[in-house]
Amino acid sequence: MKPILEPILLGQNKSILGFQYEAPNFETPWHFHPQHELTYIVESVGTKLIGDFVGSYEPGELVLLRSNLPHCWKNIPNSSSFSKSIVIQWNKGVFPKVPELELIFNLLRKADKGLLFDKDQTKELLPLLQQLPKLKKHELYVQLLQLLTKLSTCSYKTISEASFTDNLTTKFGSRMSAIHDFISKNFNRKIYLKEMAELVNMSEQSFSRFFTKMMRRPFFTYLNEYRINMAVRMLLDTDKSVSQIGFDCGYESLPFFHKQFNKFKGCTPLTFQKNFKSISI
Repeated sequence: MKPILEPILLGQNKSILGFQYEAPNFETPWHFHPQHELTYIVESVGTKLIGDFVGSYEPGELVLLRSNLPHCWKNIPNSSSFSKSIVIQWNKGVFPKVPELELIFNLLRKADKGLLFDKDQTKELLPLLQQLPKLKKHELYVQLLQLLTKLSTCSYKTISEASFTDNLTTKFGSRMSAIHDFISKNFNRKIYLKEMAELVNMSEQSFSRFFTKMMRRPFFTYLNEYRINMAVRMLLDTDKSVSQIGFDCGYESLPFFHKQFNKFKGCTPLTFQKNFKSISI
């Protein structure tokens, strides 16, 4: 099993990479890289996995990640729309450590857990962000510096409870990537602890300890959290009944589905759906 260390082609002639991603799905697995990253979701909805966090994402989200923080976005396949994002990646040390840039370095230090910026405050910064993939050399450098300076004054929320920047090995990253990929493909059916342990060549007991250490909660708690986040997207984006969504998310018992939904969202699936629709009108 190869380590999921994403190679980013930056070197002596280029220290910043900006690009627009567009494809039917976000196909990159849970991965990490030594570069910092700024990602803006243009289109698609689904689940984001950042550090030990699992939760939904939607268009308009702007996320800053410090180097080596594991992450990925898993969209809900939808034939009517593509998965689109703007991604900026840059090497550590690209900006000099001078007093005038202290706000930026403070922002990057906090990004070791991932930062989700306030949508309303970042709307006016979108033109700057959207231009970045089109710029090269000094123009790209200056505009990224300008954007980060403005972001340092915006409100944000941290995403992951734990920081992975100093303690994630490629071996652990490879295991967790395989686990996340398996969950994203099989959350709609019953998953056994034994098959998860076999997936990463561990005993069930060792797997349970490993997963809890990495993700700060037991495997089945995490699995239910993932399923409920998928259920939320289905409630908002499909016309399926609550019972069908429960079954589609791997729940064989509807009372248990309702119990788990209430645990993570504080209400029943139907109440959640009605409340969202009333706010949207």
